[in-house]
Amino acid sequence: MTLKTGHDFEDKLVQMSQVPSELAIVPINDAVVFPMMMVPLVLNDPNLLRLADETLADHKIIGAFTQRETEVERPGPEDIYEVGTAVHIQKMIRFPNGEMRLMGQGLARIRLEEVTQVTPYLKGRVKVLEEVEESTDMLKAYINAAINTFSKIIDGSESLPDELKIVISSMKEGGRIADLIATNLNIDSARKQKLLEKTDVLERMKLLSKYLQDELEVLQLGKKLQSDVKKEMDREQREYYLRQQLKAIKRELGDEDDRMLELEELRTKIEQARLSPKAREAADKELDRLQKMSPGAAEYTVSKTYLDWILELPWEEGTTDNLDVKLAEKVLNEDHYDLEEVKERILEFLSVKKLKQSMKGSILCFVGPPGVGKTSLGQSIARAMERKFVRMSLGGMKDEAEIRGHRRTYIGALPGKIIQGMRNAGSCNPVFMLDEIDKLGSDFRGDPASALLEVLDPAQNHTFEDHYLNIPFDLSKTFFITTANLLDPIPRPLLDRMEVLELPGYITLEKMEIAKRYLVPRQLEENGIPDGVLSFTDEGLRHMILYYTREAGVRNIERKLASICRKVARRIASGNRRRLKITERNARRYLGVEEYSRETALKRPAVGVATGMAKTLAGGEILFIEALKMKGSGVLKLTGQLGGVMKESAEAAMSFIKANYLKDAEDSSFFDHYDIHVHVPAGAVPKDGPSAGVAIATTIASLMFGQPIRNDYAMTGEITLTGKVLPVGGIKDKVIAAHRAGIKTIILPLENKRDLDEIPETIKEDLEFIIINAADEAIERTIIWK
Repeated sequence: MTLKTGHDFEDKLVQMSQVPSELAIVPINDAVVFPMMMVPLVLNDPNLLRLADETLADHKIIGAFTQRETEVERPGPEDIYEVGTAVHIQKMIRFPNGEMRLMGQGLARIRLEEVTQVTPYLKGRVKVLEEVEESTDMLKAYINAAINTFSKIIDGSESLPDELKIVISSMKEGGRIADLIATNLNIDSARKQKLLEKTDVLERMKLLSKYLQDELEVLQLGKKLQSDVKKEMDREQREYYLRQQLKAIKRELGDEDDRMLELEELRTKIEQARLSPKAREAADKELDRLQKMSPGAAEYTVSKTYLDWILELPWEEGTTDNLDVKLAEKVLNEDHYDLEEVKERILEFLSVKKLKQSMKGSILCFVGPPGVGKTSLGQSIARAMERKFVRMSLGGMKDEAEIRGHRRTYIGALPGKIIQGMRNAGSCNPVFMLDEIDKLGSDFRGDPASALLEVLDPAQNHTFEDHYLNIPFDLSKTFFITTANLLDPIPRPLLDRMEVLELPGYITLEKMEIAKRYLVPRQLEENGIPDGVLSFTDEGLRHMILYYTREAGVRNIERKLASICRKVARRIASGNRRRLKITERNARRYLGVEEYSRETALKRPAVGVATGMAKTLAGGEILFIEALKMKGSGVLKLTGQLGGVMKESAEAAMSFIKANYLKDAEDSSFFDHYDIHVHVPAGAVPKDGPSAGVAIATTIASLMFGQPIRNDYAMTGEITLTGKVLPVGGIKDKVIAAHRAGIKTIILPLENKRDLDEIPETIKEDLEFIIINAADEAIERTIIWK
């Protein structure tokens, strides 16, 4: 837009009073028309073309009103501002494509009082707004300040011509100066509209001064940024030029070595690597240090190794999860038999991950005896999710630096095993298995379990900081799985950060299924046995499981299968390809004499002998608690390599019997004349825990009354001094062991009744369960009273 000057300007001043009371309205998109300014209008809408034709045939004056929203294609009365400008059409040009271009000049500010027509184009009654301009010192000051500020903007802008300064300086009216400046000022339409609506020239100048100052500050800031960018570019170009010169000089002198090529290669790797912002900052800083070092310096190799570690870590690189729940279920069933609870938890994790992509990594703890498939289950999870798998053994680890790494001040320092595992995986979201977490130790070198607290906490491990790297590394996307044989050795704070899933020992039928589905095919393949040459009958597998292994898992049975396969492989290598079937009868020929006798219950009731139940690393077992009386003075002697807790449980049982049953015995001074010796056979095997308390109390009562204990009953439960029976753990394993030994009735604490849901139905059908709340009930039910 430009200013109209000369005689035409004076003519228009005369015509301001001739603005009709009703005008056709042209909505202006993203622009504001000011009085006395020339404005070009481009019309291509048929309705607006009709508006132009009718206006040109009449008084040639239209109302130009700015749209409130630029996105509206066909604005209505509510889409335009109330204050606009009356515009006199001076020129009109039609083009072949139907488009019309008008050149008009603003006459006066007008207010839309009422809309009188909506179609085919807007039309309404308008009122001319008169300006209020009083020549005061304050107005003059604002005018001078506005002219000076706008002149500075013109000097700093490439789009505004210098002639504008001359035009503004020659003008006398403050209102016209404000309108001209507003027309050429680079501000949005909303602010220009506010200036248009100000009829008081002083108020308009005040508002314009604020806009001018803001625009000047933006312009100066932009020039400063351009200057800074130019300086930075000049510095980088200078460094590049000097670097190229240095390379050329070394080449001419024949002194160019591999160091320059190595540094350039490192620089390229840093630019191409997907590093976190802090890792990028550390890498750039270390490369600058490396450039200033001599290759012969001892620190050079340390710095180079540090850079290599930063560049090799998967800061942002990960695998895409396969969230097909059905496929994952198929993979887990292919690799493992049973373990339904664990499989269900994994499928739940995948389902939630599918619905919520931003879910943090989970931390599971698989607890169970050796050989039940804890480690292989982690591999199956990784295969099902199509993630990388990393395994780290924690057994015997005592140095905290194994987890967090050594600081670079030490000779031969390296990152910890966590960061090493992430580098080996090449992925920021692997399945990371921490094996044998219950075997962690601690000494003067620190406590690795405490160092793992940050690793295994989803709220903290997104900023895990290794001592060697000294840069936060995000572990929150990693799926951590820990394994343990026992929960007790795991520190409570560490255990609190994990979700525990127990993997119980297998019963004989489950071991047979695992052997048929997984172990036998694997050993036949690993030992090169041709198809159809070697097979195993169900009776043969059952015999091997019962008499050649004693475990909760299946590791030893696989070793026995491998032993048979090796013997058959030797026979095949000698030329004998005759088919062989391993049965119960011929298993001894290949495995030798049976290593174990089958656990069986006592053949007949006996005085002072009760059947207890225990859980070991090999699964469940039955224990025979034996008691013998000897001449003495009531001393309790305990043997069988019993732990402190089991000894205290025996003492509590003894005190309970003395306090509650002595008065009912035939000899009320029994403990004054006899010592009691309690022994638990298999003395070479350490035993501990409170679960034998009820059995010991029953044994002592049987001995005191001289009455036998039922041989087909087994019992478990902790006893208190008042005779209350408390719950114990490992019920499933204990019940399975008792069933295997031929026990018919099992006595359990009341609070362990809920554990019966975990026992297979085939076993529960063969057993009777007696639920007790006090030791009196066990004594009454198990002793055969005559």
